[in-house]
Amino acid sequence: MSWKATGASQEQSSAQFGFFDLLKRPLELYLFVDPLCPECWSIEPIIKKLTIEYGRFFTIKPIISGKMTSLHKKSVEKPYHLKKEWDKTANRTGMCCDGDIWLENPVSSPLITSLAIKAAELQGKKPGMRFLRKVQEYVFLDKKNISDEEVLVECAEKSKLDVDEFRKDLYSDTARRALQCDFKLTREMDVESIPALVLFSQSEEDAGLKISGSYPYEIYVNVLKEMLQKDPKPSRKPSLEAFMQHYKFVATKEIAVVYDWTEQQTKREMKKLVLKQIVKEIPVKYGVFWKYQPTEQQS
Repeated sequence: MSWKATGASQEQSSAQFGFFDLLKRPLELYLFVDPLCPECWSIEPIIKKLTIEYGRFFTIKPIISGKMTSLHKKSVEKPYHLKKEWDKTANRTGMCCDGDIWLENPVSSPLITSLAIKAAELQGKKPGMRFLRKVQEYVFLDKKNISDEEVLVECAEKSKLDVDEFRKDLYSDTARRALQCDFKLTREMDVESIPALVLFSQSEEDAGLKISGSYPYEIYVNVLKEMLQKDPKPSRKPSLEAFMQHYKFVATKEIAVVYDWTEQQTKREMKKLVLKQIVKEIPVKYGVFWKYQPTEQQS
């Protein structure tokens, strides 16, 4: 990840990271997720903070685990139970996921959603990650059926993908093979629960180190340092405005985790940006999201 920096601040950043840190990222981080998994959604604040503070040491690759089939069956058989699980997760984690979707607008075909993510990734890793995030926002916040093709196309447009290419790739053999590769990786690495992180060193043949489930941030940092076999300092955090300019649309929880603030402190800081007309407050069923709205000079 790179934040906009000029002059002396940019030189300081390079010196802080070290030349070889910037030249080659020594670790690969496989993130096993599913777009319908609320626990995977709830780990987003941790991933953001880890990327900001230590992203110079790793590349991240989302892997679709294929564990949505049983979830979909459960949604058909027991929608009220699934709604309760989602609402409980939202209350516990601070990341809104509106369980009413399973009563009002249930996702009809999880496989199509997974194929769409692979189709988006054919346009590049970053576009693929933007698309995955947008799909998660649509299902957890807006209660959209993310297996509907037109909803997926809308996500592609919002993620700034080439929509014509996306439509063509959605049902392609290439996307299907990519998804099968993800499923195979999930089996080979014995990923039985999600979210899961598997870290590999690019310079060694050692087996990867797996973390299944969600843990406090410090656990992930300790594992990262163990893999690096050194104790690097975290990078400086960007200004709150630069953070919003980069991510565009984030939850109060995400900001609080990244900046080590309480929820109350986070809201106070965000209200300042609202007054400056830099962000807009977006209330959701559980909590608040914040949307970056650049002025004409910033855009």
